[in-house]
Amino acid sequence: MEKSNFIFGIRAVIEAVNSGKTIDKLLVKKGLQGELYKELTELIKEHSINVQSVPEPKLNRITRKNHQGVVAFLSPVPFFDLDEIIARTYENGDSPFFVYLDQVSDVRNFGAIVRSAECAGVHAIIVPEKGSAQINADAVKTSAGALHVVPVCKVKSGHLTLKKLQENGIKIFAATEKANQLYHECDYTVPCTIIAGAEDTGISTELLKTADELIKIPVKGKIESLNVSVATGVVMFEVVKQRG
Repeated sequence: MEKSNFIFGIRAVIEAVNSGKTIDKLLVKKGLQGELYKELTELIKEHSINVQSVPEPKLNRITRKNHQGVVAFLSPVPFFDLDEIIARTYENGDSPFFVYLDQVSDVRNFGAIVRSAECAGVHAIIVPEKGSAQINADAVKTSAGALHVVPVCKVKSGHLTLKKLQENGIKIFAATEKANQLYHECDYTVPCTIIAGAEDTGISTELLKTADELIKIPVKGKIESLNVSVATGVVMFEVVKQRG
């Protein structure tokens, strides 16, 4: 594990947040209390930091030093507000093109998708706060630096986020083998978001129900599904093709 990838100790994390560093994920020992921790919890609320309550042995596996029940993983890239990205995209006269990654947890898949997204002109990558790949140096490397270019938006609720996108005139296409419609039969010239699902379980049922259209990529071989980064790339470049 990279030493530069995480910090520990309540005061150290408070100082990191106050200095503007982006926290990808904060692990806190179950039942942690104290005045200093109360100060940290205020910052957590203010900056909408993703927090996970974990048993102390998990923290001890990350570092044997005095972590005081708190370990924070730093993100090498900032996170963006989705509302601002939507507004900016429309203000620039562009037709929004987003990709929502539902629980895509493999760092290299994530990085590869972001690399393809940058080449395809995607305006932002949207991920849920929990269950997504950690955005670390490996992700940046696999993305060939695209993570420094493509905005990443972290959201609390996938369902509410899709509803927000729809309210802003953005159509939702969910790529799933459960679909009947082929991906190239859709119109992507409209403002749109492509959803790609987790490597093992695919897109959650809730998000499939929220999507406007379910699409699939035809496969000829015995293996019934493509790697998520490949599948997402195929659909993204159909959008590029249609938009000219």
